[in-house]
Amino acid sequence: MAGRNRMPRQPMNSDLHGYRDGPPPPLPRVARGHAMPPPPLPFEEEIALRRDEIRRIVADNRHLMDEIVALRRELPHVKDELHVLSQAMPKLRAEKEAETRELIQRGLKLEGELRSLEPFREELMQLRSEFKKLEALREEMSAKVQSMTKELKHLQMENQQMPILRTELDGLHQELMRTSRTAHEYEMKASAEQMEQKQAMEKNLVSMAREIEKLRAELEKRGRGPVPGPYGMPKANPEMGFSGGFREGYGADKGFYGGGPWPPYDSRGFPHH
Repeated sequence: MAGRNRMPRQPMNSDLHGYRDGPPPPLPRVARGHAMPPPPLPFEEEIALRRDEIRRIVADNRHLMDEIVALRRELPHVKDELHVLSQAMPKLRAEKEAETRELIQRGLKLEGELRSLEPFREELMQLRSEFKKLEALREEMSAKVQSMTKELKHLQMENQQMPILRTELDGLHQELMRTSRTAHEYEMKASAEQMEQKQAMEKNLVSMAREIEKLRAELEKRGRGPVPGPYGMPKANPEMGFSGGFREGYGADKGFYGGGPWPPYDSRGFPHH
């Protein structure tokens, strides 16, 4: 603001001036045997130079006066600005202090929050470790899934062969049923044949037992005494040896005809002693 509308103090043509800005230039030294220096300027030229210098000084003074007038005009505005600034400074200072206090409070609050978040930090570290474990488990499960996928493909290929195996199994089952039915029929047939043979043997044994009873009764009759036959001969003669030979011929060694009584007949099979 101090430099508003100010003009430079030096005139535009600064070449024409005297020795006001400094001492006159030194005169050249004259050495022995050289020419003499030029003679001084005439008086009229000196006066012309002085007049030019006076004009320049007057112009400078005018410029200075213009600057002073401009500064005096700007001085009330500067005072007003200074007054406004002087009134605004406490407010700005208070606002700055309030902002500083707010920043300090925020910092303290953040510090407290960070302290309160310390357990969460430990929990976060634990969660990170668990995440790493889960990541390793995921990789392991991925490998297992890949292996199971390969196994599933293999099973699918085997399942494609299942209809053929099922057909073969059905054929084997039917063949087994036919074999079982044939064996059962054969067993029933053999059992019927065995039953018929058993019944025939039982009939034969019954008839043989009856004949043996008859023979035994006849032998007992002959063993009681001589009985005249139809031609006057006794039925039994101990001297003839008929009964002994009969016992030897019909199982005397086997025990069917002994001194004991004949056992009762059992319709379920052979006679038992």
